[in-house]
Amino acid sequence: MKKFRPSNTISDTGYYSKCLRGISSGCRLCVKGRKLVLFVTGLCSRRCYYCPLSDQKKNKDVIFANERPVHSDKDLLIEAKISGARGASITGGDPLAVLGRTIHYIKILKKAFGKKFHIHLYAPPELITEKKLERLYKAGLDEIRFHPNLNNEKNWKNMKPAFKMGWDAGIEIPAIPGLEEENKKLINYVNGKIKFLNINELEISDTNANRLLEKGFVPKDRISYGVLGSERTAMRIMRYCRNMPFSVHYCTAKLKDAVQLANRIKLRAENAAEKFDIIMEEGLLLRGAIYLPELKPSFSYKKEISKISKARKAAALKQLQRVRKELILKYRIPENLIKIDPEKLRIVTALPIVEQIADDIKKEGLIAASVRQYPTFDQMEVELKFL
Repeated sequence: MKKFRPSNTISDTGYYSKCLRGISSGCRLCVKGRKLVLFVTGLCSRRCYYCPLSDQKKNKDVIFANERPVHSDKDLLIEAKISGARGASITGGDPLAVLGRTIHYIKILKKAFGKKFHIHLYAPPELITEKKLERLYKAGLDEIRFHPNLNNEKNWKNMKPAFKMGWDAGIEIPAIPGLEEENKKLINYVNGKIKFLNINELEISDTNANRLLEKGFVPKDRISYGVLGSERTAMRIMRYCRNMPFSVHYCTAKLKDAVQLANRIKLRAENAAEKFDIIMEEGLLLRGAIYLPELKPSFSYKKEISKISKARKAAALKQLQRVRKELILKYRIPENLIKIDPEKLRIVTALPIVEQIADDIKKEGLIAASVRQYPTFDQMEVELKFL
């Protein structure tokens, strides 16, 4: 075992974050964009005022693999493959609220991608028992990250059995200004037991903004979701840990957006892009699109599409199939360069093709557009221009 050498040096990681003695195995894959984000449930044993979950997920028993809703094991495995994942981050809610589901997903991911597919899990201590931890360990979980309640020490003891198992066990907490002493108390409790401490910059989201503002927290500047004073708090905690035998990583809001998400997007673009797509430098896809007049995109397009009846959707798809065949014949478009998008009810093809035929198809009542979008399952548009 490598001998621990105390270090007073807080280092830049190169990922807009700082560390003492390196970062955890899970984090190393995460910053490369190689972690599948597996959201197993929005149900939770806690009610944290700073919870950033969206209304779509919070307190709802829903499952997502990255941006893809999971309705079957196949959905999960497809997303893991297409995103180029080499590991998974299991999160919630509280994954222990659906323990059987969580264990099932660990097993099928390990079976599909091998033992080296690194899986870490986030868990509040409230629902933890030694038996549950043993089941997670036997299923193949590689790393567990506890998120203790600083104001409820009675549940801290639930973590103890995990520190004796063969996985990497650590703590992950938000850097909340004003709670330095409470954090120090927790750190003293786990000192000598954990392998790592992750400190996250406290972030403002659409769903927690009111609660955070009520408590006096404000953004640190106009372009960041990070809370003023959070980084200073994190630095003080890191200095407090400088002579302790575990690694410490301060993860910023910028890392999550500019590194983790950006790299994940680029990797997915390589696998998700159609032959006719242009992959842009940041991983976005540039393509041409053709819409039916009654389904012309608007500000509420995504919401309108989700409300379409099965019968109307079937009719729209039938009409799109007819239009596609006509375009292939009339303009001699190779069949592999023009497809129907059943999710957004449109025809997609190479942008130069749409630009060339735009004037003609507009005369027939069709809508031509150039689209710049994410390569994710939800295909979120960044820019849409009508031609």
